[in-house]
Amino acid sequence: MPDDLTGKIEDTHLVDALSERYLAYALSTIMSRSLPDVRDGLKPVHRRLIYAMHQLRLDPAAGFKKCARIVGDVMGKYHPHGDASIYDAMVRLAQDFAARYPLVDGQGNFGNIDGDNAAAMRYTEARLTEVAKALLAGIDDDAVDFRPTYDGEESEPVVLPGGFPNLLANGAAGIAVGMATSIPPHNAGEVCAAAIHLVRHPEASTAALLAHMPGPDFPTGGILMEDHAALEQAYETGRGGFRIRARWEVEKGKHGTWAVVVTEIPYQVQKARLIEQIAQLLEDKKLPLLGDIRDESTETVRLVLEPKNRSVEPEVLMATLFRATALESRFSLNMNVLTADRTPRVLGLREVLRQWLDHRQDVLVRRSRHRLAAIEKRLEILEGFLAVFLNLDEVIRIIRTEDEPKPALMAAFSLSDMQAEAILNMRLRSLRKLEEMEIRKEHRNLSKERKDLQALLKDEGMRWDRIIAELEETRAKFGGGALGTRRTELGSAPAEVEVNTEAFVEREPITVILSEKGWIRAVKGHLADGEGQKFKEGDRLRLLVPCETTDRLCLFATNGRAYTLKAADLPRGRGDGQPVRLLADLTNEDDVAGLFIWREGVRYLVAGNGGRGFVVKSEDMLAEKRTGKTVLNLKPGEEALICTPADGDHVAVIGENKKLLVFPLDQVPEMARGAGVMLQKYKDGGLRDAKVFRLADGLTWRLGEKTRTETALRDWLGERAQAGRLPPNGFPKSGKFG
Repeated sequence: MPDDLTGKIEDTHLVDALSERYLAYALSTIMSRSLPDVRDGLKPVHRRLIYAMHQLRLDPAAGFKKCARIVGDVMGKYHPHGDASIYDAMVRLAQDFAARYPLVDGQGNFGNIDGDNAAAMRYTEARLTEVAKALLAGIDDDAVDFRPTYDGEESEPVVLPGGFPNLLANGAAGIAVGMATSIPPHNAGEVCAAAIHLVRHPEASTAALLAHMPGPDFPTGGILMEDHAALEQAYETGRGGFRIRARWEVEKGKHGTWAVVVTEIPYQVQKARLIEQIAQLLEDKKLPLLGDIRDESTETVRLVLEPKNRSVEPEVLMATLFRATALESRFSLNMNVLTADRTPRVLGLREVLRQWLDHRQDVLVRRSRHRLAAIEKRLEILEGFLAVFLNLDEVIRIIRTEDEPKPALMAAFSLSDMQAEAILNMRLRSLRKLEEMEIRKEHRNLSKERKDLQALLKDEGMRWDRIIAELEETRAKFGGGALGTRRTELGSAPAEVEVNTEAFVEREPITVILSEKGWIRAVKGHLADGEGQKFKEGDRLRLLVPCETTDRLCLFATNGRAYTLKAADLPRGRGDGQPVRLLADLTNEDDVAGLFIWREGVRYLVAGNGGRGFVVKSEDMLAEKRTGKTVLNLKPGEEALICTPADGDHVAVIGENKKLLVFPLDQVPEMARGAGVMLQKYKDGGLRDAKVFRLADGLTWRLGEKTRTETALRDWLGERAQAGRLPPNGFPKSGKFG
């Protein structure tokens, strides 16, 4: 540190210091960690891994080396980060279920599709694959720029030559600061075909390119369920998504039985976790059509799904599984990459291919120039050899007699310094006649190659022809066989399958139990009361609803929304159940105002504590989503209070002021949704309770264990929105009808 800076303190605002440092961190994450380069499709850690293995001469034909040795070299020379992160990156490059075209050939336990981890790096070995070799082709021929490593002792490539379309073929995923990337793998043969088409037709549209490269090709196979228009839009903009479904088939058994066998699962879905998810849903009775699941996988995936009964259609069974499990998943497309000028951008398919092809031309030009320079140097030496070969005796005399033979040789034969040095370094065995013939032959061949290279460097059309030939070679090498054959089937957007799971639910009597604190569960049979039922400490029974497993329940909440619950989906057993907030989208401030069996054609009186209400049909309270359906619009500070069957001809309402009013039901409008009309007028307070009854039968209320019916109601009869008067003697002090 300079002396004038020692001990110097500079005042700065905290916000400026934080902004500067966070910006530096963000740029480092974007440029040097998370986003792949469009030219070779690699992040820095992957590029350094492959280059370090190249330096260790771990070619496909060479022997394996311990992964610990490789990781040590990468960490010590090129990548000053943790060994675990480097090894994890290497493992992923070697997994054939993670990488469509593995760049590392692993020996040992490198994990599996179940999600098990790889063995420790001291146990595993690795070398490069042919794909990685194609990525490196030309790296020793000045094909790319190099830069100093972090400590300045070594040098590393800025980008690999990229003779393989790695970005699209293997895909990429990463999360930076403020941006992310997600590129699915594709078929290398199809990518090369699309690139060839773009070379021949520079203005080709995305649709024309997709005719050669129709969509992703995942290493785990599966079926791509997207229509062509959605695919074209995604590849045009660089943003979108793909729906992937498992591949399945029906296996017939004895006596008309059958089972569904899943042979391929979506990309990046761990098989063990998928089975756990299905088993948990099966236990929770969320998959009423599925009877059992078995894992019979070996090296290949084989999941056996048995239906609940033979009357279930296989398509309907799989439709329920696709909706509820990871047998159908979505892979997002976000082609956010570092361009050739190191700028992060979201590119469309055409631009990605164009930048890769431009990089291939740069590599071709640099390699050609490097080769041309080597040829020029070798030709100069060969011309020196030919110049002296007919005068070898004179050459030998000069070498034997002169103290400084090099200047004498240069003067005698008009040689350059390099030619004279090569002659002096020539072995005696090279003086034979055969060597002269070989030199002349080499000179002719190199002269022809020089002429071809000079023509290539002058003619851009010839360069593109050469690139097409290289693409055809790559396509032939990696586009066929077990590695290159397309694995993901191209489907279309799936048609909606109508699934009526209620028809397959076993009908049995149950009782739904709701506690004061909002815990809900179901027990077998119809209970007359809640005796013998246990609750959490400080909790007690609120409601008992006898019903059947095929019933649907309507929950009316204090937020004015109605929710539909399936009785078969409620938690069963001896436990405390589940909070009702997990089954319906309720906040902590919301509570249950009513819970009853939903029946078609029934009308209900709903009202809030502000005194407003209306009559609503049960059909208007049915909601299939967890978020429910708004029925009663409430003012700020109000809550829904009443949801009672509108079975009668009169309404009895009582307010918090303990005044009772009875009026005809036809004065209350029927609505599907709204704030309602004022049922009773209040000077202070609000509504306490309401009830619909038949005037001829009298008004009944509960008083302790007894009930009382009052038929002489003339004094309380009036019009809607009147104030009412004090109730009859013997009315409950709670102010509720009970």
